[in-house]
Amino acid sequence: MIVAKQKRKENIVEYLLYMWQIEDLIRANNFNSELISKNILSKYDQPESVKREILVWYEELIEMMKQEGVTEKGHIQLNRNIIITLTDLHLRLLKTQDEMVYAAAYYKTLPYIVELRTKSGSQETPELETCFTAIYGFLLLRMQGREISAETMDGIKQISSFLAILAEKYRQDMNGELKQTD
Repeated sequence: MIVAKQKRKENIVEYLLYMWQIEDLIRANNFNSELISKNILSKYDQPESVKREILVWYEELIEMMKQEGVTEKGHIQLNRNIIITLTDLHLRLLKTQDEMVYAAAYYKTLPYIVELRTKSGSQETPELETCFTAIYGFLLLRMQGREISAETMDGIKQISSFLAILAEKYRQDMNGELKQTD
């Protein structure tokens, strides 16, 4: 909760990846508050009152995941809404003539997106979600100590670069600093 609040303010991309990780941690702990307390919260260097607040946050997420039917896989609506918001911003940026750098980054990333969607067989998956899935998958592979090919690394670097630009545009948009010209 503390990390999530900070990441949401600073970098929407990191926030969403963090929230996906939280969903997986909840699944790994079998939606059990006691296990979450023991396996996750016990490692936090926080006063008990803060730990209780964080546990309530986890319990609310558990409830959302159960109600929304994403106990096995998928993401809660709260997280899917971020993809929708970022997609709306993405489309706006592509239509804005002053956003040539953003458009260039997107078109440089597009072949990787197409390749990933083709390999996964999920053509209906939104482009930005494909980017997030690629980065999240890469992070999981790295945590597992698995080898990553040079070709995959090239794609991850490009997707990361593109998402970093999008995150900055989102921050600017939220702070009213983004030009609204077409």
